[in-house]
Amino acid sequence: MPKTFEDKTGAEVTVSLNEAAQAYEVAVADGTVAGSAFFLPGPDAETERIFHHTVVDEKFGGRGLSKFLVSEALDDSRERGVTVAPVCPLFVTKLQETGDDYAAQGGKFRNATGADFDIVERHN
Repeated sequence: MPKTFEDKTGAEVTVSLNEAAQAYEVAVADGTVAGSAFFLPGPDAETERIFHHTVVDEKFGGRGLSKFLVSEALDDSRERGVTVAPVCPLFVTKLQETGDDYAAQGGKFRNATGADFDIVERHN
């Protein structure tokens, strides 16, 4: 981390973890943060992350940036041995589509529980 990709326009973007903001951020070539995938520690704060909100600035829309955010957040969580609890619809959909592959590669995830939703609600 950070990792660099080419978006749908051919521009270079970088995804990195901003631990202070509890978010993975995607930045364009000039360093402008174009979007974020936010997480909170789960009920087991040391080993769980609740991904609750992903946003990309609309002026950067249509470039596939949210897909980079979700994929890199999941990859990094897997590498860290962290269990993912998806609340954000983008994470829910990604894990519904590719959860078996994610688990086969050593990734851990679980369905969000009432306790997870309570943590997100208290945060907002």
